[in-house]
Amino acid sequence: MQIRLILATLRHHRLTAALLMLQVALTCAIVCNVVFMIIDRVGQISIATGVDESGLSMLDSEVIDASENTLARQQQDLAALRRLPGVTSAVAVDSLPLGRDESSYGACASLAQFERLASTRSLDQSGCLQPAVLGGTAGELNTLGLHLVEGRDFHQDEFVKGDAVAVAILSRALAEKFYPGKDALGQTIITGSRKPVRIIGIVDTLVRPKLNAFGSNQLAMLWPMPPDSRSTTFLLRSTPQDRHAVLQLAVSQLMRIEPNRIIAPELVRTYSDMRKAYFEHDTTMISLLASSGLGLLFVTALGITGLANFWVQQRTRTIGIRRAIGATRGDILRYFQTENFLIVSFGIVLGMLLAFALNLTLMKFYELPRLPLYYLPIGALLLWILGQLAVLGPALRAAAVPPVVATRSV
Repeated sequence: MQIRLILATLRHHRLTAALLMLQVALTCAIVCNVVFMIIDRVGQISIATGVDESGLSMLDSEVIDASENTLARQQQDLAALRRLPGVTSAVAVDSLPLGRDESSYGACASLAQFERLASTRSLDQSGCLQPAVLGGTAGELNTLGLHLVEGRDFHQDEFVKGDAVAVAILSRALAEKFYPGKDALGQTIITGSRKPVRIIGIVDTLVRPKLNAFGSNQLAMLWPMPPDSRSTTFLLRSTPQDRHAVLQLAVSQLMRIEPNRIIAPELVRTYSDMRKAYFEHDTTMISLLASSGLGLLFVTALGITGLANFWVQQRTRTIGIRRAIGATRGDILRYFQTENFLIVSFGIVLGMLLAFALNLTLMKFYELPRLPLYYLPIGALLLWILGQLAVLGPALRAAAVPPVVATRSV
C-alpha cells in the first residue's frame, strides 16, 4: 500500500523525480567505469616485474668517439664497475622490464608457422607471438634477480650478436604460450633468422619494457646478446642503502676511464626511480579519477538531500495529518527512505545500461578492457547506501514534526 502511495506521489512530481533519476543514472554509469579504470591502473602500477628491484641502480653512458670499439669499451667499463665498493654484480643491457625501450620479434614454435607468418604478415593467422627480447651481457639473470624455475643460465660462449643467437631464457607465460600443456624446456622457437633458438631456461616472471592492454605483458625472453652501440645502460646490484653512493662512484669511475663520454644526470637513477617515472602518468590519472568520482558522488548526495528537504517542507501538513491519524515516526521515516530507494533504483537500472555504453566507447577509443559484470551490483549497492544516508537527515526531521504543529501549518 505504501509503495502505491509513493508511486502516486511521484507521478505528481514527474519532472523533479526524473531529473534525480537521471542524475543517479549518470553517476552510476560514470562511477562504475571510474572505479574500474582506477582498479585497472592500480593493477598495472602493482605489476610484478619478476626483478628483485630493491638493490638495483643504473646509468646510461654514451661514448662520443664513433670509431671506438664499443664492445671492448663495454668490457673495460664493466670490469671497473665490478671492482667498486658495494657493487655485487654489474652488467650491460639493451633494455629492462618497464624500461620503455623495447625490441620485439615475431617468433613461432615451428618453421611452418614462421613461413605462414612471413606470407600472411599476421600473428593471429600464423599462430605466432611477438615477445619482447631483452639482451645483455653475462650475469644479467642474476643481476636482475630473476627466479629461474627450470633449466640454466647462459654460458659464456653463448653470448653472440643478434642473428647468431642460438639459446634463450623465456618467461613462464611465454613458454606456456609456445608449448601449452607441454614442457617447453629443450624445445625450440623460430625467429627472424629462421634458425632454431633452443629454450635452455624458464623464469617465473618477466615483464616487457613497455606494458600494453593486450594481455601480453609477460611475453618476454632473455637473449645472450650484449648491447652493441655507443649508448650503453649499465645495471648495478648493491645493497639497497648503498645504491646512491654506488651510482656516484660509478659515474666518477667511468668518467675517469674515458672522459670523452656523456652521462646524463637524469639517466643516473635507481630501478625504483625508473619504475616510479614509468607509472607517473598512471598515478596522476588515478588521483584525477578518484577526485572526479568522489566529487560526482558528493554532488549526487547533495541533490538527494536537497530534494528530500524540499519535499519535507512541501508535505509538512500531509505529514502532520498522517501523524494525527496514527502514523508513527518510524512510518514517516520508512516512507521517505522507501521513496528515495525507488527513485535511486530506477536511476540505477538506467545507469547500468549507460555504464555499458560508456565502457564500449572507452574500449573503442582508449583500449580499456571490457567492464566486468560484478562492478554493476557493487555500484548499485554504493548508490543505494549513499541515497539512504543522504535522505536520512531530512527523513528524521520529517519524522520529528509534531502532529499539532504540522496540522496548523499552511
